[in-house]
Amino acid sequence: MRPGDHHNQRPGDAGVTEMIEYVMISSIMMILLVILLLLVNANFMEGPVNTLTYSAFTDIGNGVSTRIVDVYAIAPTTGNISSRYNLPDDIVGRGYFVEIGNFPGDTSTQVVTISRGNIVTNIAIAGISSTAQGRATGNTTGAGINRISYDSGGI
Repeated sequence: MRPGDHHNQRPGDAGVTEMIEYVMISSIMMILLVILLLLVNANFMEGPVNTLTYSAFTDIGNGVSTRIVDVYAIAPTTGNISSRYNLPDDIVGRGYFVEIGNFPGDTSTQVVTISRGNIVTNIAIAGISSTAQGRATGNTTGAGINRISYDSGGI
């Protein structure tokens, strides 16, 4: 063939180069898509879930702390008193633990600790740490009805 005879025909290797170009661009795009999918879960889903969980734990801790202070405020000098309350069964579809005791490393500060995995919230039990004869202790989960009890003779 002479160069001027067939202007509309492509050389024989044009289809191969286009195929290689298509495969290379498609594979690069697939790799970027996989990286994007891995980052979406970590940044766009887990971050807001952890923030929401921490806020919910803070609310629950404040509620439990308030209930403990209320029981202490009306506690009799001799006798006992008990209060039942309900906590949310789960936060963002997963359970959690509630522990009442001393702040780690400080035996004078009483706290309500709500935790799940690496998310931990400590809420101080305001007003009873220095005046309570006994220390508030115990643990529970969100499932079921929970109870706070006070006994002047000790539990």
